[in-house]
Amino acid sequence: MVRAAEGRRIFINKGQGIMETDVRYTIAGIFVIVLVSFITLGIIWLSAGFSVETYTIYQINMKESVSGLSVDAAVEYNGVNVGTVKNIRISPKDPEQVEILIRIRSSTPVTLGTTATLNMRGLTGVTFVALRDKGTNKQKLRLSPGETYPIITTAPSILMRFDQALTEMNATFRRISASIEKLLNEENLNYMRDILHNLKTLTQQLQPVIRSSFDTIDTFNRETLPRANQAIVNVDTIMGDISSIANELKDNPAIMLRGKTPPPLGPGER
Repeated sequence: MVRAAEGRRIFINKGQGIMETDVRYTIAGIFVIVLVSFITLGIIWLSAGFSVETYTIYQINMKESVSGLSVDAAVEYNGVNVGTVKNIRISPKDPEQVEILIRIRSSTPVTLGTTATLNMRGLTGVTFVALRDKGTNKQKLRLSPGETYPIITTAPSILMRFDQALTEMNATFRRISASIEKLLNEENLNYMRDILHNLKTLTQQLQPVIRSSFDTIDTFNRETLPRANQAIVNVDTIMGDISSIANELKDNPAIMLRGKTPPPLGPGER
């Protein structure tokens, strides 16, 4: 009986030892989990720069190709990185439109004058969303009724503007080509041939007249012009004589009665 009682006490002591060991392992495991959690949170807190930044989600509706843009692509505001692209999808309302959700810092001054465009970074070809604000409307952008997120107005990208310019240039060249083609149709070409032929005929007919005109001009230069010059010289001489006579009459009007010969001397005159 005594041995049986001792055996039960030994069994009970062993069971209590096993339970105490399990409890210690459980406590140690919980401590390790809590410690690792605190370390992880501390690392995240330190990497965040000792501050908690809040973010706001905005929507952008693009009506151009978003090739090269991906989720987590950068979002810049006047060249400063303020967030990332959160989601890209085709609009369920308009298949030609792409909906882009961006997650940017809540401190970013997004206004009604802010516009969003797609830009490409240098030679790397990395596409990102560029936000710009020219200060045309500084009222803060707010959520519109019926919308899930505030919608930022878009502007065409450089590639889009370049493509539009090429398209317009191509259309202009086509219009010019069509106009030239209409102008140079068979009927107009025949008219132009007739006009050139008539001009050639008229030139041939005018050649004798032109030669005669040249002869007339040559005769005028050789004969008429020298005579005209001589006549002008004679007229000038006559005008000089008339001027001289007028001056003499002005000084001595008696010349008209007695002439230029002096009268004979009277009695007693020498």
